[in-house]
Amino acid sequence: MENPVIELIGLTKVYGSLKAVNNLNLTIGKGEIYGLLGPNGAGKTTTILMMLGLTEPTAGSVTVCGVNATSNPVAVKRKVGYMPDNMGFYDGMNALDNLIYIARLNGLQETQVRDRAVEMMKMVGLENAMHKKAGTYSRGMKQRLGLAEVLIKQPEVIILDEPTNGIDPSGVKEFLALIRQLSRQQNITVLLSSHHLNQVQQVCDRVGIFVEGKLLANDHISRLSHQVSGESQLVNFSFADHSRLTDAHRQELLNTEGVSSVEFTNNGIEITGTPGLTPSFVRFFVAHDFDIINVQQKEYGLEEIYQRYFEINVTEKETNGKSGNIFQRSFFKKNQN
Repeated sequence: MENPVIELIGLTKVYGSLKAVNNLNLTIGKGEIYGLLGPNGAGKTTTILMMLGLTEPTAGSVTVCGVNATSNPVAVKRKVGYMPDNMGFYDGMNALDNLIYIARLNGLQETQVRDRAVEMMKMVGLENAMHKKAGTYSRGMKQRLGLAEVLIKQPEVIILDEPTNGIDPSGVKEFLALIRQLSRQQNITVLLSSHHLNQVQQVCDRVGIFVEGKLLANDHISRLSHQVSGESQLVNFSFADHSRLTDAHRQELLNTEGVSSVEFTNNGIEITGTPGLTPSFVRFFVAHDFDIINVQQKEYGLEEIYQRYFEINVTEKETNGKSGNIFQRSFFKKNQN
């Protein structure tokens, strides 16, 4: 990636005998929303702290907006807005005054402070609650206020660490939509750390699956789905009249080169085989005078991708580096169960 906004090279953090982050290499581009996905204890927060210059790496380097975060953490903090999972506010002050105080701490000119704070409150949808005390805010409102606090210094990068914890489902949807809107409108780079798979899938351009300090996968979800599917693809066909399907049709499809399984469904048939066979299946059903109403190729969601990489990690440990592709070994183990 040319001129990445975030670049981690060989990043490693060791605490005693624990390797919290293990040789992490990662680049994130301008305006990208990147999801760092992993369970609690995977090393996500440790990675973020090194990116912010709040803890030094044992090995490797961290560059954010062209600045070395280890040797020049203050310069990084000027360019990066960080939102931890629990934001702290002065509960006895109203939300606007909290934001004005933060604006002053960030060095905004006094003549701009109030207008900028009001602008941020409107941007995050809190304009009607800006004069309420922060202590009366719900969890979701506090997260919006936290986002306003992060944005007030006009950062180039926003880092969000588990930002949706404790927010109700409707609030989560609105919060994620706001993140995506801000990133697109202002070309802000966003790093979202989370263990909520469905939320990451909703908003992120790329994801990294982080387990035990290692980045096991790093790509667009669609590409990871293709990698997980490996050498097989599942295709569902629905027909206007599926009652005409017979065992003879099923057997003829099973005899097709590259087809591994054929199963009847409630309104059609499900075929598993080598990727790229879908057009030949369509020709088969047209030749047999079936009225096709839907064709759907299986796409793996992030939850399935995530689970497969956990299996791969476990299998890699069990085989202890034995020969064979880790994807193949993982799938073999799963299919044997």
